[in-house]
Amino acid sequence: MKVAAIGDNCIDYYERLQRLYPTGNVVDTGVNLQKLGINTSIISTTGSDNYGQLMLDTLKREGLDISHLKVAEGQTAITYMDMNGLDRVHGDYIEGVLSNISFDEEDIAFAATHQLVHSAFWGKAEGVLEEIKRRGALISFDYADRYQNELVNKTAAFVDYGFFSFKEKDEFVKEFLIDMTKKGMKIAVATFGEKGSLAYDGSKFYEFGIFEAEVVNTVGAGDSFIAGFLYGVLNKFPIEKSLEQGAKVAAQVVGVFEPWVTEIK
Repeated sequence: MKVAAIGDNCIDYYERLQRLYPTGNVVDTGVNLQKLGINTSIISTTGSDNYGQLMLDTLKREGLDISHLKVAEGQTAITYMDMNGLDRVHGDYIEGVLSNISFDEEDIAFAATHQLVHSAFWGKAEGVLEEIKRRGALISFDYADRYQNELVNKTAAFVDYGFFSFKEKDEFVKEFLIDMTKKGMKIAVATFGEKGSLAYDGSKFYEFGIFEAEVVNTVGAGDSFIAGFLYGVLNKFPIEKSLEQGAKVAAQVVGVFEPWVTEIK
């Protein structure tokens, strides 16, 4: 089994705490998939600075295929972060080389050699996903909390597994997930933080709660949940078991400061 994660990468820098690490939606999901035993490739562009080298070195050390992680002249994307108690606080964002990121025919052809290709709202890869899907790969997409964005309707028809973040589990969410499957998704998934998750497969709802965890930093919780869920999908778990696997991985990740743990148990 092989997964390609296509889209963004950046550095999260907690200046006050003097801590930083490589991250990005597809990076976090990709690393967690790799730790779960799924061979994972990263398709993205990083900068030619020291942060870009850190990104390359880290992902190589984690065992990911970085043959399509390009290096562009310029600054690696960086998000300045802080903590307010256990709550993360997003500060300034410098887009750097991601302002000109694009995905060419070689990227598309490479992505299509994987069983599943994952991307996310800020990844700027939505323009190539339909073609990757046409060439035979399954597509998963993290829309985060942007369920009202026009990108949802533009991509739903060729996304197999869509992930959305909500605050409350209510009838609106259920109707929304139903609508997503009517528009083409195989499974639409909603996460609610400490209130668990809900999935719909076109005929039935499935839900799961959370595993108790001592929270250190919630950064990466959503990406790690997605990695766990996709691991279940790729291993043909029942949907309830895939939701459980997502919750299990997320509970481990929120217990550390970084967006992934040394080893997923």
